[in-house]
Amino acid sequence: MNLAYIPSPSTGVIELGPIPLRGYAFCIIIGVFVAVWFGNKRWVARGGTAGTVADIAVWAVPFGLVGGRLYHVITDYQLYFSDGENWVDAFKIWQGGLGIWGAVALGAVGAWIGCRRRGIPLPAWADALAPGIAFAQAIGRWGNWFNQELYGKETDLPWAVKISEGANRVAGTYHPTFLYESLWCVGVALLVIWADRRFKLGHGRAFALYVAAYCAGRGWIEYLRVDEAHHVLGLRLNVWTAIVVFVLAVVYMIVSAKLRPGREEIVEPAAVKAPKDEAADADGEDGKDGTASGGSTDSTDAEGSTNTEDTKTSVPDAAGAGAKEPGDGAGATPQKAEKS
Repeated sequence: MNLAYIPSPSTGVIELGPIPLRGYAFCIIIGVFVAVWFGNKRWVARGGTAGTVADIAVWAVPFGLVGGRLYHVITDYQLYFSDGENWVDAFKIWQGGLGIWGAVALGAVGAWIGCRRRGIPLPAWADALAPGIAFAQAIGRWGNWFNQELYGKETDLPWAVKISEGANRVAGTYHPTFLYESLWCVGVALLVIWADRRFKLGHGRAFALYVAAYCAGRGWIEYLRVDEAHHVLGLRLNVWTAIVVFVLAVVYMIVSAKLRPGREEIVEPAAVKAPKDEAADADGEDGKDGTASGGSTDSTDAEGSTNTEDTKTSVPDAAGAGAKEPGDGAGATPQKAEKS
């Protein structure tokens, strides 16, 4: 008998008046906000403009949700299109079922559109967002806990999760794979942050490191799961996906490091142009002040001109006296400057 375990919530829905607040959706929403908030901090630190990450996320997030759901429905089509199943359930995203592979793939398409509209490189934006995505996954995995889904094999470990009797599940204590993956994603985020600071990763390599590190963990965590899945050569489909994507990410890091070493100096041209424009405006203001100062000088010159007129008036007298004061030549200089 297992005396210690992680209890599962009795329900995945909290009724907030007439509005049902679903734990799964709540975790996804919090994860998105954390990713955007942390990504914005990293983007600004790299020289970008505050708010750019959120503007691009407006494109990336909807694409990512659609891509994640499509991957899940396609790879687990029997849950929706088999005899006795209702295909309408494929649209009930709040009941769980988002494939991270599809979410990242189609989300990248949305991000590419957003980056194109802002005139910034997608790899740089992805690097800034990479650890935030890992943190978002760590939070989002707790949605599986609310839904009592995607658990592992039976176990009597003290950190096992207790699953209650329900549709397509048997009561018992199982490996909390949602917890394993959540902790792994936190570790991935910290790894990317450290590596990025240590090696100055750029041109998409921080994002590639996140992908490779996540796949390494997803492989063994997926192996523990007991939910229904398609198998290829004895391995679950998601295990093969993790292996292939891991290899592609590592190859990208190696090739990218050779072709484009270092990090981008400018990630958002508009952020560099804005200070220059402000400096130009400031110079313009200084020019205006200079003009005003020039006006003050003219005023002084005008005063000097008055003195010159006085001097000119006195010249005939001086000539008649047969003498010329040394200061008369100096008095003519401001008058000449005024005419020019």
